[in-house]
Amino acid sequence: MIRHIVLTKFRPDISEQTIMGIYNGLAAVVDTLPGAANFTGGRSQSPEQIERGYMHGFVIDFDSWDALQTYSDNKEHKALGSQLVANAVGGLDGILVLDLDV
Repeated sequence: MIRHIVLTKFRPDISEQTIMGIYNGLAAVVDTLPGAANFTGGRSQSPEQIERGYMHGFVIDFDSWDALQTYSDNKEHKALGSQLVANAVGGLDGILVLDLDV
């Protein structure tokens, strides 16, 4: 299984409503793709408070690297990813992506 982890440092002027709209869109994409499941996302509630500005994130589980590639190539995913970049501090510099083979 591949665990896709995305952390975002959103600009301060971006509302929680806007962020949740993007995340809800990504969750809907995941629901349509075979081999993709378990979208979970939101704002950090960590008592450690060491997010270093990356206050939002999401996780998706994929059955395989091919399933992750199908998601990456998806037109709706690309549009929502563009919204993430447009709303992040410094654009792409405000986003971290990790893919772990678990």
